[in-house]
This record gives sequence, structure tokens and C-alpha cells, in this order.
Amino acid sequence: MAIGKITIASLNGLEGWRWDDRVIGFGARRQRKSIYFYVRARHQGRQVMHSIGRFGSPWTVETARAKALELLGALASGGDPFTEALAGETFGAEIERYLLRRKGSLRPASFNAVEHHLRKYSAPLHKLPLGEIDRRAIAVLLGQIETSSGAASRNRLRSSLSAFWAWCISEGLAETSPVNGTMKAELGPSRDRVLTQEELRKLWHALSDNRFSEIVRLLLLTACRRNEIGNLTWDEIDLPRKLIVLPPARTKNGRGLELPLSTQALAIITRTPRRNSTPFLFSDAKGFKGWDQDKMRLDQRLGIAPWRLHDARRSAATYMAEIGVLPHIVEAVLNHQSGHKASVAGIYNRAKYTDEMRSALQRWADHLDKITS
Repeated sequence: MAIGKITIASLNGLEGWRWDDRVIGFGARRQRKSIYFYVRARHQGRQVMHSIGRFGSPWTVETARAKALELLGALASGGDPFTEALAGETFGAEIERYLLRRKGSLRPASFNAVEHHLRKYSAPLHKLPLGEIDRRAIAVLLGQIETSSGAASRNRLRSSLSAFWAWCISEGLAETSPVNGTMKAELGPSRDRVLTQEELRKLWHALSDNRFSEIVRLLLLTACRRNEIGNLTWDEIDLPRKLIVLPPARTKNGRGLELPLSTQALAIITRTPRRNSTPFLFSDAKGFKGWDQDKMRLDQRLGIAPWRLHDARRSAATYMAEIGVLPHIVEAVLNHQSGHKASVAGIYNRAKYTDEMRSALQRWADHLDKITS
């Protein structure tokens, strides 16, 4: 954290924070492509951080410094200049700072989920000042997400919003959390839906030639999780060994995975065009994002009972077991640390079962061909 006089020259090339050595409590910080001015002080036993505004008209270095002096002077005189100011901080502006703070402390998959919750799901709140967002506004948003995306999505959004407001309170941007008092959705019993052979046939024939359809085909053929395929990059494909190689940061349990590719799955990957603008197979940037819209369009063509993409993973595992794949090989394909590899047994049994997994996935792919032909 740099300390020195804040000038136009010192802001050129600024990375992170710089605090003024003339006006104590006046600072500047680069956020994405812009620089913002801040003032911080101790107030009623806690540190308060307030954004003055973005560098550029009307906020020059001198006008921002003068505003900082005004706020600090009012505070020293016994006033409370931050009460009204805090209410003016918008949700959209503050999530930028929050996401920058969390990026280094969360696993990539977890960070992407939080970013999705706050950027996409919470879009109706972006232009609202923090002080105007009350419990009713949060409850309405949670209800909308539950209706459009399900109870689990509502609960995950609620968790992300709760963590965001806890951070706002710690930063002096809010006194209380409007998430408190809102309800979690009842998820009901654990999902155990397995697609029938007729549903698999309908699903396979309803797929088109777009990216989403290719993702769904690979989900069925590999039994991977949706983000493992939707965020797949070319450097995670080992074509000579015919493997998907996922690092620990890309799996739910933090254990790397080398997953053999059946001839059918390999055909999908080899026909996928490489685009110089992105390292991803199925997205132009940051992984696939069109889950909800594309799933909705697919369901309109499909005409089966409600299902989730995760059902493809469960269905693949179930059918592999039905055609005689041994349970510990199914677990290896799913990258599960359970059953015979749990606890002490898992510590001493480091076998990758690559050949067995390859045989199992090829048998499943051939069986799926028979179901869908």
C-alpha cells in the first residue's frame, strides 16, 4: 500500500491503493479500468470508508482532496457527514470492490459462482444506493430467482448476498444487513432423478449443433459436472493420451482428475473449432454463460418431465452400474472420494484406474449409442 502525495502523475500506472501524505485519510484506488477517490476515518469506534467518486469530471485530484478535507473537518467538529453519504453508495459500485477483495481468497469455481450471483442474479439492485435496499427488496429478488431458477439458486444467492453485506458492515458502508430475516427455501428431499432410456433418446435427438448441445452431449458421455465441461479449456485436453485433465482448482472436491475420452466424446472435441480469441472450447470468455436460456429453449423442444443438467451425471453413473461397471470404477469416473476409497483406505489406495475408466466410459458411450439410435 503506497503512501505519498496524490497527484495526476502518481495516478498514472497506479495499481491498488495510494494514500495521501498531506491529507491523512484521503486515498485513491484503481478498480478495473478506473480510479476512485476515497476517504477513511475512525467514527464512533469503527473505521468508516467512503467513496468520493471516480477520477474524472467533476472529481479531479484537487476537488477530491477538498471533499475529503470537508468530510474529515465535519467529522472532527462532531458532525456525522457519512450517514447521508453512505446511503448514496450504489450496490453495483460496491460489488466491484467486494469482488476484487474476494478473488484472491476463493477458489476459481467458488469465485465464479459468487460473481454470477452478484452480477447477473442481483442486476435489479445494481443502481440502487445501499441505504435504499431493505429486506423487502432482497425478499422480492430472492423470490424472483426461486421462480426462474429454483430453490437451490435462491439459497445460494442469499448466501452470497449475506456475505456481501457482512463485508459492507465491516467496511463501514452499512450498519445492518437487509438479508437478515429473509427465509431460505425448502429444498425438499435429495434429488435422485435418472433419465429413462426414452428420455435419453428424446434428449439426444433434441440437441442441435450449437455449443450448448455439444456441452450436453459431453455431460452425458463423461459424467462430468456442468462447469467442468462448460469451462473446459484447450490446455485441459490431452489429445495424444485422449484425456481431459482437470487441475484441483477446477473440481468440486479439490482433487485433480484425468478422465479418459471415449471415441464418441473425442469426436465432439476434435470437431470443436479452435478460436484464437479464447482458450475455452465452448465460450468466448470466462467459460460458458448461457445455461438458463439455452436449457429453456431445449426444454421447449424436448417435452419431458422437469430435469436438471446434473441429472445427466447421475444417469451416466447409474447406467454404467447397470451394464456391469464395478462401483469403485464408477466412483473414479465421478472423481468421488467415497465408498472403498474413503477414510484410511483412500489414503493408501492411489490407483488411478485409467484403463478401467477408459473401458467403462467406452462401454457407456456404446450403450448410449444403442439407446439413442
